[in-house]
Amino acid sequence: MPEEGIPLISHGEVLTYEEILRIVRVFAAEGISKIRLTGGEPLIRKGIVDFISRLSQIKEVKDLSLTTNGILLKELARDLRQAGLNRINISLDSLRKDRFFQITRKDDFERVWSGIEAALEVGLSPIKINMVAIKGLNDDEIESFARLTLHLPLTVRYIEYMPSGNGESWKETDLLTIPQINQRLEKLGPLIPVPSDHWDGPAKRFWINGALGEIGFIGAVSSHFCSDCNRLRLTSDGKIRTCLFSDEEIDVKEILRKGGSDCDLRDRLLAALKAKPEKHHIDSCQFKKCQRNMSAIGG
Repeated sequence: MPEEGIPLISHGEVLTYEEILRIVRVFAAEGISKIRLTGGEPLIRKGIVDFISRLSQIKEVKDLSLTTNGILLKELARDLRQAGLNRINISLDSLRKDRFFQITRKDDFERVWSGIEAALEVGLSPIKINMVAIKGLNDDEIESFARLTLHLPLTVRYIEYMPSGNGESWKETDLLTIPQINQRLEKLGPLIPVPSDHWDGPAKRFWINGALGEIGFIGAVSSHFCSDCNRLRLTSDGKIRTCLFSDEEIDVKEILRKGGSDCDLRDRLLAALKAKPEKHHIDSCQFKKCQRNMSAIGG
């Protein structure tokens, strides 16, 4: 989190729940069956539990998940589960209170850990812990995160540090690649591949013998998975982004607020799918870092 915080947008610019539900219904009818709510932080939005309940009632939606910083999870975990949330991702880059504060600017590590415990208690599954490993910041905790899987049914996912948004300070020398992380974790024991399933996305899954949980690797920088990417991102202000690393956006809010039809929304979806780039160019001279912060895109 930048020390100065992040820029806010006005309430009127943000899609209403009714607008999002309409978009999801139209898109789901065209075959989109997996929905994840991200942020910013989705749990701070008033009425989020009821919204999830309404989303879960769309019959074409087969998988409904949420990514959160976990600060409000303890209070909401049971209600989220009862509303129809299947599983949850928690962004957590340190297990040390002092370092957690350094990264997030909030002294809330214990609240986040209590939220993880609450998610386990109410039966959200899988529970994925997303850790971005950065040299010189938290790379000394790589093994500590993996050890969580030995005694807890958590999936710890290591995500390469990506250049986006306010990452002007991003340097290639800060990058820990997935092969480097993998090499370190093998000291804990052989990493046994776990067969992928329909909902895995880009993560490669592994298991340490005897562990209750799993380990996942997402190597967006060192190992392009663009050819397998089927994701679209809908921003809070009503834009479809076809690639995390591109500033190309397709406006759907305009259709909603100018009286457009569901057919118009469908056509905009098809246009977005056709515009999806073949790959990103992080490791080439063509790469130009996208301008939106990750918190404004939805990671």
